[in-house]
Amino acid sequence: MAWPNIFQRGTLFSRFSHHHVVVFLLTFFSYSLLHASRKTFSNVKVSISKQWTPSAFNKSIRLPVEGLFISGIVGDRLNLRWVLSFGMCSSALVVYVFGTVTEWLRFYNKGFYCCLWIVNGLLQSTGWPCVVAVMGNWFGKAGRGVVFGLWSACASVGNILGACLASSVLQYGYEYAFLVTAAVQFAGGIVIFFGLLVSPEEIGLPGIEAGEHFEEDSHRPLINGAENEDEYEPNYSIQEGSAVTQVKAISFYQACCLPGVIPYSLAYACLKLVNYSFFFWLPFYLSNNFGWKEAEADKLSIWYDVGGIIGGTLQGFISDILQKRAPVLALSLLLAVGSLVGYSRSPNDKSINALLMAVTGFFIGGPSNMISSAISADLGRQELIQGSSEALATVTGIVDGTGSIGAAVGQYLVSLIQDNLGWMWVFYFFILMTSCTILFISPLIVRETCYLMQRRQAHVLSE
Repeated sequence: MAWPNIFQRGTLFSRFSHHHVVVFLLTFFSYSLLHASRKTFSNVKVSISKQWTPSAFNKSIRLPVEGLFISGIVGDRLNLRWVLSFGMCSSALVVYVFGTVTEWLRFYNKGFYCCLWIVNGLLQSTGWPCVVAVMGNWFGKAGRGVVFGLWSACASVGNILGACLASSVLQYGYEYAFLVTAAVQFAGGIVIFFGLLVSPEEIGLPGIEAGEHFEEDSHRPLINGAENEDEYEPNYSIQEGSAVTQVKAISFYQACCLPGVIPYSLAYACLKLVNYSFFFWLPFYLSNNFGWKEAEADKLSIWYDVGGIIGGTLQGFISDILQKRAPVLALSLLLAVGSLVGYSRSPNDKSINALLMAVTGFFIGGPSNMISSAISADLGRQELIQGSSEALATVTGIVDGTGSIGAAVGQYLVSLIQDNLGWMWVFYFFILMTSCTILFISPLIVRETCYLMQRRQAHVLSE
């Protein structure tokens, strides 16, 4: 087997400067803070339900469809640091008004809450396309699976941070949970504005495309549009003579037409529906189904994110070794179906529930992290758009935006199914959506699996 460059030229991390470390940490914690503020609403859902409505079931607030399609295009045309910082600070102010100011004023209005949450969704949607684009500017495809697999734990770390912050101040009132997370997020936005370097070129370093020309296998991407990968031309680029033409930001339609963008976007819509349903409903499910205290349910829900962190990192590492992503996703998603069946039958025992929850997070959160980070970066830096550093945020916005549509629809369907059929049917719905995820990327799974088998046969014959 031909091992990837990360094993042929020493350790992957030996090629990184302190600038790479700073970019990694700043983008990691910026999105962690955005997720922490989102998680706050999930963590205090029981308290809000009792405060806002006479029933224990609050149906007034839904997750809105985020403006990730627009944000990705904007991120490709404006300074990513400005867009990200603006999104973080303005979102923090909206969260503060949504959860803290309204409670202090005893102002409860469903329409007002919906408007605020839609605005918050639009502002938060600036986060993911921007941080993925910045990471794509700094980290090349050699070892991208493990780097982005580890980095994509930012969402899960944000969930854990949000759960810890919310549970620590919940005894004083749910409004303080919103206050604390909003304040921390606002401070993070200020740090991003003054400290984030968007690309190596800002400080006179060569871009990743320049460095990758010296890698012997750098011209064979993990994702390309060739049906027969042996026919791939390594010298292909968007050029005219000897002068390289700098490709400008591509259009939304052009980005959609790139190989793999539509299948992965549709697959992510199904998978993000399941992942975000756990994200938004897990603490409420634990309190409602098992009768556990809200603070205990918040802390226990952390184990789903722990599983997602480990899953995303390990699966990204394996995909780097294989140099293909889809087969790794397929195996994990097949095992996710079994883990969903197991978790749906979890007994009223916190230790067993936490273990099954972590396993479920490993097989669902891991693939979700891979699609939204490493695979999005692969799609946005294909050879078809080589030389365009302005395409990555647009592609990421399409993938994550489509996923957010699925997540938004899922929140309504979960509530509807649970009210009429019960929690068990919610899990049946999750199994169906996970199966649809596999279905949408099945052509890629077949093609990449066949390629791996051919490569293995060629390796055996050469020995």
